[in-house]
Amino acid sequence: MNLLEKYSWLLMIMAIFLGIFLGRFDYIAEGASHFIMPFLMVMLFGVFLQTPFGSLKAGFKNVKVAGLSFLINFVWTPFLAFFLSFLFFRESPDVFVALIMDMVTPCTDWYLVFTGIAGGSLAFSTALLPWNLLLQLILMPVYLFIFAGTVVDIEPYIFLQSFLRVLLVPFLVAVIVRNVVVYKKGEEWFGENILDRIGAFQALFLILAVAAIFASQGVILLENINLVLRLVIPVLLFFIINFSLGQLVGRLFSLSYREAASLIITILARNAPLALTIAVAAFPDRPLIPLVLAVESLIELPLLFVFSQLMLLIYYKKWWPNQD
Repeated sequence: MNLLEKYSWLLMIMAIFLGIFLGRFDYIAEGASHFIMPFLMVMLFGVFLQTPFGSLKAGFKNVKVAGLSFLINFVWTPFLAFFLSFLFFRESPDVFVALIMDMVTPCTDWYLVFTGIAGGSLAFSTALLPWNLLLQLILMPVYLFIFAGTVVDIEPYIFLQSFLRVLLVPFLVAVIVRNVVVYKKGEEWFGENILDRIGAFQALFLILAVAAIFASQGVILLENINLVLRLVIPVLLFFIINFSLGQLVGRLFSLSYREAASLIITILARNAPLALTIAVAAFPDRPLIPLVLAVESLIELPLLFVFSQLMLLIYYKKWWPNQD
């Protein structure tokens, strides 16, 4: 992990404050809005470029753990997201939608770092990555229509058009670039010279996008600061509930520690950058949604570190029944 990735959490906090400060100048606030979507689409290009869609079969080498991961992430978690959103923010539609968008999207990048910290199986988590991305792209509109549609009006045609436009361009460019580079230079060269550096590329453009979002809409955040501060409780509850569920399921199905650590980090880590991109495209008249998503990611990253350390404690104290 390079310095930019390592300190991305701190840099995002700095980007938020810098954006709010620059947003005091009208000409900057107006201009910043034009950079949000390009920055996010470039960031998504990096996500798609490092996703090995050609290895989808590898995700099912461990059918038991893969099945548990999919059931928890794509069946259980959407209902948990709706419950927490309804419980805490049913009177605040924008925060309600943002919370659901974040919680129904499993992470596709940073979770590998925390899987490594927790001592999980990086090979298995990497094999799950393309499936996590593919399924959330397919199911996100479904979850939003079912759950978020109860509090905000969502026009299916307009939403799907925005959804596909913002995802299709970076996806196609990434597929073309990956195939051309691999064909010309080989898989090993691509891995050493592109994949090893793409994390810093993604982090940079996510930080730039966050700065632009807060420069253009930071005043809205300040007007709703109490709502944003209340995010800590439902996000913390999400982590506690899913961590406890992962512990229970891992023991019931006799998973090894490495399998359980991979499963638990996969069901905890969320994909706020992807949700942020979709929110900007699909809800242009609701700027509070992407603002909340940016703040959520800042809450989640330190929690991921804490829970990955908790997994290590369980391992070193030999509290897991199958330590292999």
